[in-house]
Amino acid sequence: MMPILSRTGRGRTPAALAAAAGLALAMLLPLQLQAQTLRWSSAGDPLTLDPYAQNESLTNAINGQVYEFLVARDKQLNIVPQLATEWRQDGPLKWIFKLRPGVKFHDGRPFTADDVVFSVERAKQPTSQIAVYANAMGTVRKIDDLTVEFTTPQFEPIFLQKLNTIYIMSKGWAEQNNATVTQNFAAKEEAFAARNMNGTGPFMLVSRAPGVKTAYKRNPNYWGRIEGNVQEVVFTPIASGATRTAALISGELDFVLDPPPTDVERLRRTPGVKIVDGPESRVIFIGMDQGRDELLYSSVKGKNPLKDVRVRKALYHAIDIETIKTKLMNGQAAPTGALVPSPLATFNDPEIERRLPYDVELAKKLMAEAGYPDGFEITFDTPNDRYVNDERIAVTLASQWARIGVKVRVNAQTKSLFFNKVEKLDTSMYLFGWGGAITDAETTFTPIYRNRGAKGVGEYNRGNYVDDELDALAAASSKEQDPAKRKALIKQTILRHNEQVRHIPLHRQFIPWAARPNVNVVHRADNWLEWQWVTVAKP
Repeated sequence: MMPILSRTGRGRTPAALAAAAGLALAMLLPLQLQAQTLRWSSAGDPLTLDPYAQNESLTNAINGQVYEFLVARDKQLNIVPQLATEWRQDGPLKWIFKLRPGVKFHDGRPFTADDVVFSVERAKQPTSQIAVYANAMGTVRKIDDLTVEFTTPQFEPIFLQKLNTIYIMSKGWAEQNNATVTQNFAAKEEAFAARNMNGTGPFMLVSRAPGVKTAYKRNPNYWGRIEGNVQEVVFTPIASGATRTAALISGELDFVLDPPPTDVERLRRTPGVKIVDGPESRVIFIGMDQGRDELLYSSVKGKNPLKDVRVRKALYHAIDIETIKTKLMNGQAAPTGALVPSPLATFNDPEIERRLPYDVELAKKLMAEAGYPDGFEITFDTPNDRYVNDERIAVTLASQWARIGVKVRVNAQTKSLFFNKVEKLDTSMYLFGWGGAITDAETTFTPIYRNRGAKGVGEYNRGNYVDDELDALAAASSKEQDPAKRKALIKQTILRHNEQVRHIPLHRQFIPWAARPNVNVVHRADNWLEWQWVTVAKP
């Protein structure tokens, strides 16, 4: 609107200009779509505002309203231009990007190639939880203010998808505020970038009260077109599912990202509420310490029962996954035997997707063969506000494992404490989830399947196992240029992982969103609520 007004508003008073702007806006927006505040909630809170310090989906999605990428995802998860307008490959190892001109950060600083180089290098730091993706970008070089060149150390079959994990920060802002180093979340570091933000995105941070409320407003100088009418966003974490549901029904909230599965059918029939259904690209699984010679939290002394594949298989066979699906998840889950977020990563191959069968007697036999006929005691770490029914899943698994003599103490904590604990490998067994916009197996293989190593490789192998055959297969699949050969390597990698039971996959969770009838949202399979697509009509 401003360019139009500037051409026609010469000689007008500021008040007249404001009135004209208001009239023009009213003409553009239908009455029922006048700009609104979006009040929404989830069980958990963003872990940090530093865009590299934690790779957790809710944290990423909320930070992604302020910070932007060179390439983004559209409503169908296709890669589209964002801060880069175009790109090309110059051979298998080189990419050249043209940057969008005229973009400014929220503090008014211009966006340039220097910010891209700075951001990629900052994201490579040891405290960064996306270092594995940033390091895959190789060397980034400024050609001119609006051109950058990436040279990768090896062929990257999903280069653009990995680039879509690196938010662009302002180099000048970070230097001015002593924020050039990624927050050390595991050490509970207090850092400027963990509570303050300066991006190029459609929304700007207004206030941050961790665990209580975080508020945002629309960026009046945003470079792009915003489809929705939301001017302000207020996010309030509410751990209790019943309380979130009640707040939605009463009208205190406009939207709930994670209604409890047990409430979904009731909410479908509740006046003043609607359910927006969709599967999520996320797998829920169990990790186990296979690195230590003695578990930190177990009754077994002098050895580690989880190093024995027979024990890991016994735990797997003792899981009644259908009961978890029907009774606990209310059918809102798809059991799988493959630890990858999407069946697209397994090419829907039934051999890869096949689970070990539920067989308590076989599980008992395996436990006896391994030398634990009476089982043992162990602590099982889980978040209680991150995944759908996370704590209840852990409690259910504990009751099922009790049938084979494994006595489980469920240690349920808020996700900030849980992630901090597991990141330091301070765990014997844990419940975890993995997913996002990328459906390719690569972004599961490198951080989770591989041996822990440098530059973020194996960072999420929190069981700290060493499996050189699995590591070699995963590494080979990550750089293979021939699609048919790569497909074969991906299958070999998952089958090797499954044979050794390095983790125990459970299911891919579904995500029904809940909203007031006057709220229109776009449901994405990565469970990402994009605020600029939201419209809130007058009720």
